Amino acid sequence: MADIQVAGPSPYIVRIDRGLDEQVAQRISETGTRQALIVHQGPLKEAAESLRQRVEELGVHVTLAPIPDAEDGKSLAVAGQLWDTLGERNFSRQDVVVGLGGGATTDLAGFIAATWMRGIKVVQVPTTLLAMVDAAVGGKTGINTGAGKNLVGSFHEPDSVFIDLDRLDTLPEAEFVSGSAEIIKTGFIADPVILDIYQQGGSVPTEKIAELIERSVAVKASVVAQDLKESSLREILNYGHTLGHAIEKREDYRWRHGNAVAVGMMFVAILARNRGLIDDAVVELHREILDGIGLPTSYESGAFDELYEGMTHDKKNRNGQIRFVVLDGIGSTTRIGDAGMEELRTAYTELSQ
Repeated sequence: MADIQVAGPSPYIVRIDRGLDEQVAQRISETGTRQALIVHQGPLKEAAESLRQRVEELGVHVTLAPIPDAEDGKSLAVAGQLWDTLGERNFSRQDVVVGLGGGATTDLAGFIAATWMRGIKVVQVPTTLLAMVDAAVGGKTGINTGAGKNLVGSFHEPDSVFIDLDRLDTLPEAEFVSGSAEIIKTGFIADPVILDIYQQGGSVPTEKIAELIERSVAVKASVVAQDLKESSLREILNYGHTLGHAIEKREDYRWRHGNAVAVGMMFVAILARNRGLIDDAVVELHREILDGIGLPTSYESGAFDELYEGMTHDKKNRNGQIRFVVLDGIGSTTRIGDAGMEELRTAYTELSQ
């Protein structure tokens, strides 16, 4: 078992272990709530029902709230339905929302908790690798709109996060691979030991998954403790995300998030190399690790103009200029905020080949 403390305005614990359902139920009860809303994806109906029974045995009334799978659940329409449910059940500021599912579910559950009565508690129970190391930790919440991904949201720290490694035993391989992108990201920006572990084998190193999760969460915990609202340092966690989000939007959110981020990391590695910030070896290290576990490292050649338009809506942009988090060494980052369209097109042309 590992407990990672996330410091900040509202400190909380991320617990990593196996067989955590009882502890999740106990924590929900300990919040002092009289009722809880469990937001979950349809395929997790059995898991949600099991958690409901455990929580109700402790005297807390539970409402189950199934939502559409993946990014389809992160819409204003679904958020509105959940707000209506909270109103019908007379949820108060003492009550709690639980996010049980992948990253889209924990994003949505956090957003609902952040906005109901200007903020109630949320307990996050991520069930995918991506959610465990990224979405459920850090207090970012949000939904998608036609303008882009996560442009509507708020910062709302969870009451607690429970990473149950048992939930990975039945996770499809494609989800394992996609989730690895966010772990690899933390390796490049802060913890090179993560990269060493991935280099040891050509597939997802399942025997090392607990260590990888712990290391990745520790990186994120350290960053968000220093910069919860992304005024400066927290930007580094968006390594690969500027192009990645544009790809997701272009694909109507049918691409897995980690796959899009992998392509985004390759793009900014090429961009940084062309600026002389890193050398060819670091670019090839990106390609070696991402290719090695089955993540994409290129995207179609005719898409630059559309992706450029998508990148202009990125939250990190300032004064109309696209900003990129890039490496100036393994484990060290800087920013590029003055790249012109042709410089970006040149990097993208290499990426698409």
